Amino acid sequence: MRRIHQFVLPHALLLLILITTVSPATEKEILLQFKGKITDDPLNSLVSWVSSGSSPCESFRGVSCNPDGFVDKIVLWNFSLAGVLSPALSGLKSLRVLTLFGNRFSGNIPLEYANIQTLWKINVSSNSLSGSIPEFIGDLPNIRLLDLSKNGYSGQIPFALFKYCYKTKFVSLSHNKLFGSIPVSIANCSNLEGFDFSYNNLSGELPSQVCDIPVLDYISLVGNALTGSVQQPISNCQSMNHLDLSSNMFSGLAPFGALTLKNISYFNVSHNGFRGEIPDIGTCGEGMEIFDASWNELTGDIPLSITNCRNLKFLDLGFNRLTGSIPTGITGLERLLLIRLGNNSIDGSIPLKFGSIEYLEVLDLHNLKLVGEVPNDLSNCQFLRLLDVSGNALEGEIPPRFYNMTKLEILDLHRNQLNGSIPPSLGNLSKLQCLDLSQNSFSGTIPLSLENLNNLVQFNLSFNNLSGTIPSRLQHFGALAFVNNSELCGAPLETSCSSGNNGVSPTSKRPKVLSVSAIVAIVAAAVILAGVCVVSIMNIKARRRRREDETMVVESTPLGSTDSNVIIGKLVLFSKSLPSKYEDWEAGTKALLDKESLIGGGSIGSVYRTSFEGGVSIAVKKLETMGRIRNQDEFELEIGRLGNLRHPNLVAFQGYYWSSTMQLLLTEFIPNGNLYDNLHGLNYPGTSTGIGNSELHWSRRFQIALGTAKALSYLHHDCRPPVLHLNIKSSNILLDEKYEAKLSDYGLGKLLPILDNYGLTKFHNAVGYVAPELAQSFRLSEKCDVYSFGVILLELVTGRKPVESPSANEVVVLCEYVRELLESGSASACFDRSLLGFAENELIQVMKLGLICTSEIPARRPSMNEVVQVLESIRNGLES
Repeated sequence: MRRIHQFVLPHALLLLILITTVSPATEKEILLQFKGKITDDPLNSLVSWVSSGSSPCESFRGVSCNPDGFVDKIVLWNFSLAGVLSPALSGLKSLRVLTLFGNRFSGNIPLEYANIQTLWKINVSSNSLSGSIPEFIGDLPNIRLLDLSKNGYSGQIPFALFKYCYKTKFVSLSHNKLFGSIPVSIANCSNLEGFDFSYNNLSGELPSQVCDIPVLDYISLVGNALTGSVQQPISNCQSMNHLDLSSNMFSGLAPFGALTLKNISYFNVSHNGFRGEIPDIGTCGEGMEIFDASWNELTGDIPLSITNCRNLKFLDLGFNRLTGSIPTGITGLERLLLIRLGNNSIDGSIPLKFGSIEYLEVLDLHNLKLVGEVPNDLSNCQFLRLLDVSGNALEGEIPPRFYNMTKLEILDLHRNQLNGSIPPSLGNLSKLQCLDLSQNSFSGTIPLSLENLNNLVQFNLSFNNLSGTIPSRLQHFGALAFVNNSELCGAPLETSCSSGNNGVSPTSKRPKVLSVSAIVAIVAAAVILAGVCVVSIMNIKARRRRREDETMVVESTPLGSTDSNVIIGKLVLFSKSLPSKYEDWEAGTKALLDKESLIGGGSIGSVYRTSFEGGVSIAVKKLETMGRIRNQDEFELEIGRLGNLRHPNLVAFQGYYWSSTMQLLLTEFIPNGNLYDNLHGLNYPGTSTGIGNSELHWSRRFQIALGTAKALSYLHHDCRPPVLHLNIKSSNILLDEKYEAKLSDYGLGKLLPILDNYGLTKFHNAVGYVAPELAQSFRLSEKCDVYSFGVILLELVTGRKPVESPSANEVVVLCEYVRELLESGSASACFDRSLLGFAENELIQVMKLGLICTSEIPARRPSMNEVVQVLESIRNGLES
């Protein structure tokens, strides 16, 4: 007892020892418990976190302490740590900053963290956290910054998240899976400077109280499904600097009043349903740099007052319904880097002095109504990377000094009335990746200097008046790059060359020269006798007259009418097997109002099965036109053209219906559903563990591949002009009673541009199939379809989706996955395990063909004709 009494210390001294020794040790144990929950540390980032040694304030990487020696910051940034968050951190009573950005933590933020009342910054962005957003965060009184972005959070944004947020400065919940509305409680955050809820599935309207927050200067809501009008709420955001409402479903008038705000620098309302005109901009914010109102329904002229935005760097008004001419004053905005005005109804000429915009990098004026010549002074734009004036009525020659634009990567002049020779100086544009001069009136020979364009991946000189021999180093671009140049010869064209007459031999040239009347007669005979697809500008009117005898037209037909709401329109039937009486159609189309008749849906509309008396069934696609079909003539021209296409592996068009408020496509009904559902199962969970249709054995899958390839080959090579699909995916490949492939949704690109900016952000079911050049720069060619078909081949062989998410923050791209396994010698690991008894060599050949078709560089992909030949050679091997 005496020995014990000798060690009894005064109470104050005991407390001092506890403070200086026990507390740091306890915090070290807490941090080691946190480390113990980490299952993978690939960079050995926490190698210094050991029990021995000095205080964690001195030796633990990423840990900082306050002057009193307590841990107040944990910053583990981009370490790729995996595991779950330890509840033990709740013992760190002085922790203010928790930053775990760029790791692989899963699970959720532990409920115990509600005890860390000192927290003022939580950044767990770019992890694999999931579940609902923890409501207890709203009870933390000192939060300044909350970043939960780029995780797998789902559910609604809790109302309680903004319970006590009067100190909060910034909140980011972007890139999650949140749905529902934006809670009104966000207005409680009286000191909030910005919030980012982009790339979720949020719906409803923007709360009107949002802009009651006096210091709010940053709003990002891009990539949701928000609706309603925002003009009035945004008008109250007097401090706004960054406003991004793009890729939603907002309507009404756009909040252009924000352009006049003193602090505004970024204004993006693109990819919505805004209507009306762009008003005069009296005064423009001095810092205004980004102005993007593209992909809306804006009308009227571009106001001259836009030139008041003197510091503008980015101007995008493309894909609207703007009229008038390009304001000449735009050339005075000397800081502009990008101008996109394409796909409007703007006329007039290209203003002179564009060359005075010294640092201009992108000039996109495609699909307008421009006339006159391409200005010479454009060559002064030495930093220009993209010049697209295609789809206009421009005349004259290519300016001779274009060679000055040495940074040019894309030069697109196709579909104009340009003439003269192709300047050899274009061969000096060494960075050129795309050169499209097709559908003009260029003459003379192809300059040999174009062979110097080593970075060229897209090249098209078709439909001109060129002559002579095709340079050898350009021949790999294929025949489609040179067709319809009557004096052009040599590979890859079928016309041979001789040395006597500029390269064209009489035996190969003369039989191909026909008069216009002879061509029309041959085309007409072909349609009448064989029902062959012949679509050209020369005989559209003749074809439409012939079809009056082949189709049944019912004007002013009340289709699918209910009560007093009557839809009046025009019904055109291509097939005489369909009933023609109004009573039959009135009964049949009532199915459109019955959800039980819904059999599918996609990016361009919902599909219903409609049955008539006698057992006749058809599929009716009710189009989601989004206002893009501007008139009846446009609709009928496109659908009428597609109605002439005939191939056993195409879903046949059987008619259409037009009214001002509804457009329907009538096609044959295919009973066995689509390839996607058959391959992956109707309730496929997200990775390749679902159960598909056991009837889809290898021989049937091969036939599906071959049938689809033949359909695409027909569209690309047998139709004039070629028909591009541009939306190939397994859900657009239907299967008949014998599991033969029937390709649907073909040729709708002009009618409904489903693969434009809007489509790629709103509809995600084509992700993984889209060729990189289409997704990144919207360059269209038949090689885009080849890429998508290559993905289908890999899908058939592996049984996997084009893109899978095994975990919330992990993405596996099929073509990359297969390529890696093949290169590592593990090809058999790719194969669908349900394919019992298959010959491995056959699958490897098809898989390799899929990889070739999905080459990053379009020129390295085969044509669909070549794909059919390869598949048939594999089939012959199967049958031998």
